[in-house]
Amino acid sequence: MHTFTALYDKQADAEAMQARLEELGIIDLDHDLHSQSSNGFDRHAYSDESNPAFWGKKGGVAPPKQDRHIYEEALRRGGYLLTVNCDDAEAPRVHQILEGSNAVDMVDRERELRASGFVPPVAAPVAATAAADEVIPVVEEQLVVGKRQVDRGNVRVRAYTVETPVQESVSLREERVDVERRAVNTQVADIDSLFQERALVLTETSEEVVVGKEARIVEELSVHKEAGQRVETVSDTVRHTEVEVDEISPKPTTRPQV
Repeated sequence: MHTFTALYDKQADAEAMQARLEELGIIDLDHDLHSQSSNGFDRHAYSDESNPAFWGKKGGVAPPKQDRHIYEEALRRGGYLLTVNCDDAEAPRVHQILEGSNAVDMVDRERELRASGFVPPVAAPVAATAAADEVIPVVEEQLVVGKRQVDRGNVRVRAYTVETPVQESVSLREERVDVERRAVNTQVADIDSLFQERALVLTETSEEVVVGKEARIVEELSVHKEAGQRVETVSDTVRHTEVEVDEISPKPTTRPQV
């Protein structure tokens, strides 16, 4: 059996991952979502051998004591912990799904907790007695996978106005009045009609340039972001304790010859 733990800052993210695993039929009811209000969780003390809190339920493997204390401190500060027990066949799939969620990066979270003054408790040594049994702890490490959001750079889109000189040619019409005198020698019968006062007014016209501007949208720039997901496999090594028991026969006792 494999046990996975994932810490979330928001209850909605933890419940969404819990619901997704249930819908996929991977874990059925073999999971737990813990918070500071969970049964067995003590807000004023850390778990130990006498008070395991909620760790190791349903046959799961509890993380090392130091990791448990970091998880518990995160719960005290409002976090939500999802523990998932699954068989060996489903372990890679569960690991991939949890890695792709909004789980907290526990390395960064531990650094933040220690920077804020958190110090993991140290178990008090047990006084040895003559009748006390020797205890060898068997320790197994777990791979805790989280993720964090990093800044990959910015893209700035800026629109500004540029003035460009342009030229247009236009043909203009112009009218002018020309007065031309010509010598004429013609005999006229009605002389009186020619000595009348006359006035002739002619209008000179011309065209001039009228400049106007109109704006037209010639192109549109659509700005949007696309989100994608990728699967990254994390490889590391975990340690565990192996115990070997060897029977040692006593050495034969030699006696001096007499």
